[in-house]
Amino acid sequence: MTSHTHPHPHTAPLSGKIMCQAMWARDGRKLAEFYATALGTKVTQAFPNEEGNEVAFAFHVNGAMYLFYTSPSFTAPDWPEQELSFHMGLVFDDAQAAEKQLLEMGATKPGHQPGGKHWTVLLDPSDQPFCIHSAH
Repeated sequence: MTSHTHPHPHTAPLSGKIMCQAMWARDGRKLAEFYATALGTKVTQAFPNEEGNEVAFAFHVNGAMYLFYTSPSFTAPDWPEQELSFHMGLVFDDAQAAEKQLLEMGATKPGHQPGGKHWTVLLDPSDQPFCIHSAH
């Protein structure tokens, strides 16, 4: 008899944890600084490429690394026409106050807002959508 919930009955179930989330942008440092500020921290690491140029920038929150790569060929998705392969959802005690500060930091607010009263979509400085939610 085979188990439909566990493909290998003699193997322990997987219990991985996310160690790192990576994003690409034309300016990885700028995007890393944007999200680090939004999450109340600072960029703490920079990684060079083979030529010694810093091309990836990171910070840590709750044990997870957030890594932002510089890619000169990066183009943001044409959302909502194009599907997203990934986006961040951030939660704030006061989402309205956070939205104001994020807009001052370089985010923009698109006209398309599919979340209604549940969440707000903003575009980060690389024009990639992310959502903000209220903690309450």
